[in-house]
Amino acid sequence: MPSSVHAMKAGATEFLLKPFDDQELLRAIDAAIVQDREARLKRAEMAESRRRYALLTPREREVLPFVVTGLLNKQTAAELGNSEITIQAHRQQIRRKMAASWLADLVKMAGSRGFLMTIGSI
Repeated sequence: MPSSVHAMKAGATEFLLKPFDDQELLRAIDAAIVQDREARLKRAEMAESRRRYALLTPREREVLPFVVTGLLNKQTAAELGNSEITIQAHRQQIRRKMAASWLADLVKMAGSRGFLMTIGSI
């Protein structure tokens, strides 16, 4: 039992009991390849999101959590002491730099990539 726990922690995806047939081995290999491909894609997406996030100015990073939590420009402006027009400009820059076509894309990126920061009053 300890060896199987160690193997799982080391990245094992399947255990085959002897004797196993060739088809069982091929299925396990195919499943591991699919799992690895998905993990690599996720890591690449995370790296790209981090690269895009690094393009944001400190003020845009401050505005981002308000945007993804759904606050209106007016509410964000009041919280940060800016005008609505300034917040609108920041939102546009954030969407452009993060390559988000829609607000929903930005929300998805922020939530799934861990960029959603907690804000004291929200």
